[in-house]
Amino acid sequence: MPPIIEVSDLTKEFTRPDVRPGRFAGTRSLFTRARKVTTAVDGISFQIGEGELIGFLGPNGAGKSTTIKMLTGILVPTSGTVTVAGQVPWRDRRRNARSIGAVFGQRTQLWYDLPLRDSFEIIRDLYSMDPATYRTRLGEFTEILDLDEFIDTPVRSLSLGQRMRGDLVAAMLYAPPILYLDEPTVGLDVVAKGKIREFVAEINAGRRTTVILTTHDMDDVERLCRRVVIIDHGKILYEGDVEMLKAQYVTSRDIVVHCTDFDATTITSPFAQVVSADAFKATLRFDPERTAVPKVVHDLTSRYPITDLSVLEPDLEDVIRQLYTERTPNAR
Repeated sequence: MPPIIEVSDLTKEFTRPDVRPGRFAGTRSLFTRARKVTTAVDGISFQIGEGELIGFLGPNGAGKSTTIKMLTGILVPTSGTVTVAGQVPWRDRRRNARSIGAVFGQRTQLWYDLPLRDSFEIIRDLYSMDPATYRTRLGEFTEILDLDEFIDTPVRSLSLGQRMRGDLVAAMLYAPPILYLDEPTVGLDVVAKGKIREFVAEINAGRRTTVILTTHDMDDVERLCRRVVIIDHGKILYEGDVEMLKAQYVTSRDIVVHCTDFDATTITSPFAQVVSADAFKATLRFDPERTAVPKVVHDLTSRYPITDLSVLEPDLEDVIRQLYTERTPNAR
């Protein structure tokens, strides 16, 4: 099956006048031909299969939003090609709009002064939805996202979490096969984040909706994504499985042991280094490439009366931070 999104050698450059500092700089810029070119996206290529849920990650200014805008047809690339559901987004904006849904964390597609339900009905009419299909789909989404208590409230009176849930429904009412999510959980409380993650997981698994998630919240990625594309300075640093990313860049792991019958500060191991300890708990660090986890666990449990032991999973945020540090622009 061909990929539903295919990006090849995609580049986007922005050109502006090269304004030199000094008196009358603004006036001189009106007459100069000097231009400054900024490359926001620099020849990236990737594919996304139907039904995938991809994390599209990178620091601020990495080129994420510019890429998403080219995928949605808002921007025209300087060079390279993009196809989304068999269409070139910026050449056939109307057909492309029916193939995609989009939620941007700090912007809304809802009507500010109208009740949330009225916004949904306007979208129903805009996309010529069958009334029965609309009612069924809205009922399903209302149940998953708990919209009942505020669906008749004007959008201006909704909390950020409520408004984001409304935006998700608005983006998926007409059942587009592709959903773009740009920071959908930014600024939300734990309950709202949980509801949104549940909804995204449901439409991805149950409806085979392809989801491209841009976020700085690594919990979103850990809970939802199996594969990530990491971009920085307009270039792709990593594309692949989340667990493989951890395995590739995690050089140490921690084991935390708890005890009650002896002083944990006396714990030692030939296979691990103690990094912190007090009377009841010790944390040891080891190299998983040299020593397997069971070997360290067996060594500790066979020599000490340990009451509890846990192996800490590598933190994805730390892994990505290490990736940014190691892969400088000059190295790429």
